[in-house]
Amino acid sequence: MKLPVHIAERLLQLLQGGTVPSSAAKHAIIEDLIVEGIIERRGRIQKALFISNKNAFQIYLQSKYSINDLAQYIQTIKQTDVSRSQLVSASSDSKLKVIRSFKGFLINSYFPLRVNINGAEVTLNPTDGIFHFIYDYEQFSIPSDITVVGIENPENFREISKQRYLFEDLTPLFVSRYPQNQSKDMLKWLLSISNNYLHFGDFDLAGIGIYLNEYKKYLADRATFLVPDNIEEPIARYGNRSRYNNQKENFDISSLKEKKLLTLIEIIHKYKKGLDQEVFIKF
Repeated sequence: MKLPVHIAERLLQLLQGGTVPSSAAKHAIIEDLIVEGIIERRGRIQKALFISNKNAFQIYLQSKYSINDLAQYIQTIKQTDVSRSQLVSASSDSKLKVIRSFKGFLINSYFPLRVNINGAEVTLNPTDGIFHFIYDYEQFSIPSDITVVGIENPENFREISKQRYLFEDLTPLFVSRYPQNQSKDMLKWLLSISNNYLHFGDFDLAGIGIYLNEYKKYLADRATFLVPDNIEEPIARYGNRSRYNNQKENFDISSLKEKKLLTLIEIIHKYKKGLDQEVFIKF
């Protein structure tokens, strides 16, 4: 059992010589401290708590919760951005608070790109079988002429050099949406830069929904959906009808101004098929 922050704050008040109404500190830990004779409950009508033995109280915190400094413990637990090393320092327990130790996203390219990370100019050189992972994305920036291409599916991201014919008019940097629980890091980064965003996903209602609800909604005119010029032929030939039947439109197209995307939606409804983006990997 860990020491709750609201109880720790009441105990700090007592440690600093103050008093706390008994009704404001109801918890099993308080009762345990009273039984141990470390805290006293005084008063006939409105009872208040007092620390009767500060030395015993400090020993209790250290032995039961590994807390050497109660004020530091409270400050650390209340921080929104805290490291596991800080948690160990505060309570000898790196798992005291649920935190994200692994943030960021994967990037890929098929030619060298000059970028800036933590104030340093570096060149990202593509190597077959190796991706770059951007951890400090808050300090990651790219030239303004680069288009960020978000890719939904892992195989397309891995085999991006076999799809470069789709991006001949662009200087692209590819960012993986997988794993999906990291996608908010990717969006936060996109919102912090001014580069255009191109979404490369499945050509079905679900893929369009992901684009509109997760990216277009926030990036507005900076975001577009990749629709290859010859999209009708592969949808007609390789499209999956059950994919269409099992999906619903979870978006409103009334405000859409992307002509290619509107055309794609018409084609999907025309053939009643959805198409996986992997079809564009050329082997």
